[in-house]
Amino acid sequence: MATAAHDRPLDPAQERGSGGGTDLKRVMGPGLLLLFIVGDILGAGVYAVTGRLAGQVGGIAWLPFVVAFVVATLTALSYLELVTKYPQAAGAALYAHKAFGLHFVTFLVAFTVVCSGITSAATSSGLLSANLLIGLDEIVPGVPTGDGATLLVALGFMLVLAAINLRGVGESVKFNVVLTLVEMTALAIVIGIGIAVIGRGDGDLARVAIFESPTDKGLFAAVTVATAIAFFSMVGFEDSVNMVEETRDPERIFPRVMLTGLGIAVVIYVLVAISVVAVIPAGQIATPQNPEAGVLLDVVRLGAPGLPIDRIFPFLTVFAVANTALINMLMASRLVYGMARQHVLPAPLGRVSARRRSPYVAIGFTTLLALALIVYVRLDSGSTVVGALSGTTSLLLLAVFTVVNVACLVLRRRDPRTDGGGFRAWGPAPVLGAVLCAFLLGPWARLSSDLVQYRIAAGLLALGVVLWALTGLVNRRTGDRDSAFEDVASIGD
Repeated sequence: MATAAHDRPLDPAQERGSGGGTDLKRVMGPGLLLLFIVGDILGAGVYAVTGRLAGQVGGIAWLPFVVAFVVATLTALSYLELVTKYPQAAGAALYAHKAFGLHFVTFLVAFTVVCSGITSAATSSGLLSANLLIGLDEIVPGVPTGDGATLLVALGFMLVLAAINLRGVGESVKFNVVLTLVEMTALAIVIGIGIAVIGRGDGDLARVAIFESPTDKGLFAAVTVATAIAFFSMVGFEDSVNMVEETRDPERIFPRVMLTGLGIAVVIYVLVAISVVAVIPAGQIATPQNPEAGVLLDVVRLGAPGLPIDRIFPFLTVFAVANTALINMLMASRLVYGMARQHVLPAPLGRVSARRRSPYVAIGFTTLLALALIVYVRLDSGSTVVGALSGTTSLLLLAVFTVVNVACLVLRRRDPRTDGGGFRAWGPAPVLGAVLCAFLLGPWARLSSDLVQYRIAAGLLALGVVLWALTGLVNRRTGDRDSAFEDVASIGD
């Protein structure tokens, strides 16, 4: 999850001036946009979910990635049609507002995106803390790596993110390029180890065609559950629409670059899944040595025991997921700030630090939510932070994607664009995308232990609705404008 929103000044009045607005600088060509999309998709996803989905379907662990890719691509086609029709950096909230014109629906979509950013960042904190402690323990034996230490480091990491966010540090496209290369290097190590193990005859490549389920689920049910898990690894492409106003010739380059980015990501994921199946014995995939750190670290340990890569890899993982978390918290706080400025969340959430010009109340609010989620999942749910919160992120975004696909259908009917301008998605794509995303929202796509995801998502959205209702009540009493979303494109500015 990422956004370019935080690169802009926080005071809309100063940015727009009396003239009504200034254009963002179009600095991104095809190369930078591709690296942005690939880096955003890769992120923490593959580290978080590969072991879990392999535990559900065994050797065909690559298949859920492919199915998730198909669902994501159908939705990406809808995003492409909409972003070329409405080239503004407001994403799903803008499309929902254009299609339905209902302020409450627009608010729910925007707040759901906020929540997905928070849960994604919290997921990354779990991965980062576990890998950081494991890496330090390799250097200085005796460093605690248990649940308590992991929880404390995860909480501390979220506070560090808040401190960075408060300083007003923005996303740099060039820095994103560096981090994307680090992410790809770490995954290339896993793939290289898998190829080496298979090459020397220690890996059973035939297993990649074998379906194995720890329960009595059939192939369809097990792949459905695994696809819902894998979907967390495919999200991120939707964030690129927030870069449309900073991309050169977006109508021409956006479609091919976004689809190319999705294709690169799924190829990497399939190769990673095959490496996991080839290197790790069948009975150990679902139970990695450290569930929070993920199964990829076990691939490095077992596949290259004579090399010091296992000491380096945890830190590569830390580096890869830290930026994902920072981007998500930047996005979430800026969206909360933007909604407060639009009078749909309490006004104090729109306050800006006079010195740093950062939305300090919104940052504090989103950080507190992330801290509460991490503690709740760790102490009360009986699930891992990574498992519960990655699934919640997928749940929230599947709901948003369902709305976007329906919005594409509505807006296509209203404005058919018979002049041939803009990108036109394959005819049935929005319908198939909406149906498949809605299907993956159901409890049949979740393990019984993952039903906590619904409680977390419902709790977050309920909090948002309460805040929205209180804000509306205050607005009516003070004579201020109600939840109007008068300038949806400015959300997150």
